[in-house]
Amino acid sequence: MDTTYPTQRPTDAEFSDNATFPVELTNIPWIDIHNHAHTLSWNEREQFALSGCQGMVMMAAAYYWTPYKPVESQDVRYLWDDALNRRAEIQRSHVFDAKLGIGMHTGVRIDDYEELLAVMPEYCALDEVAAVGEIGITASQHVATWPLDEQKEVMRRQMEIAADHDLPAVVHTPPNLDHVDIPYRERGRIPGYELDMRLQQDPVLEADDVKRAATELDVELKDDAGLADEKLVLSHADREIAPYVLENTDCFLSFTVSYPWLLGVTPRDVAAVVDEYGPERILVETDSAGILRTDVFSFKRTIFELYRMGLDVETIRQVVYENPKQVLGEV
Repeated sequence: MDTTYPTQRPTDAEFSDNATFPVELTNIPWIDIHNHAHTLSWNEREQFALSGCQGMVMMAAAYYWTPYKPVESQDVRYLWDDALNRRAEIQRSHVFDAKLGIGMHTGVRIDDYEELLAVMPEYCALDEVAAVGEIGITASQHVATWPLDEQKEVMRRQMEIAADHDLPAVVHTPPNLDHVDIPYRERGRIPGYELDMRLQQDPVLEADDVKRAATELDVELKDDAGLADEKLVLSHADREIAPYVLENTDCFLSFTVSYPWLLGVTPRDVAAVVDEYGPERILVETDSAGILRTDVFSFKRTIFELYRMGLDVETIRQVVYENPKQVLGEV
């Protein structure tokens, strides 16, 4: 290509290596394996479509929207029903494939949870439901404590339901936030999270590394429930938990990239783990929700950032598209 210009002064082109970049990078489809997009605005859901989202799994277990605690089974079932009844219009309005995750999040105690376990199989038999989630052992609860033994029972039985219906389980792993500088921790700061963290109860899981301890319990319960490793997605991943998961299990590890201000996780963490362990079991998610300051465009930005950090187009496509398709049984 001739880079000679009729300019009086030299241009950058005379010194450039004329590198070209793959245009297909802008067109890589992606699937968000874990979000709460039904709690977002119409415009925010449109941003998913505008930035290339082809599919998503909306976790209907948004217990934090209930106006009172502890939560009763009818409250959770209302949330499931609300998401289920809105799903078709969300999909029709925004073109992407919208599916649901149905489950009991143990971030707050649910009274009479047996009633939910009894009806979960009926929900999981629906074509609209693509996962059991968001579930997972939680170190401490909001407002009302949920004893660890009960959490383990609820987790195991939900994983059994997932196994019975050949569905993946999407598992919340509690973050380690000690190393993250969260501005609103200081008194008087405006938070980015519509949940009064002063109402958090004392932890029911004591450990130096709570994330590792909870994740190990999740994996143990998966085995007890007969759920295959490749059907377990461990959300809110970070670099510290990656060696345990990727060296000791065949589970998938999903990095939440839409609120680094809270979790401290960025595309650089994703790239580092892919560099060390390969892309085969790595996913990216937004976990976007109406209760939390999140960035829908973070997923598309992550695609570009992964390329900037040296990952090739096919590797990126595997992480953001092929892997979630595999988890959801679409390949």
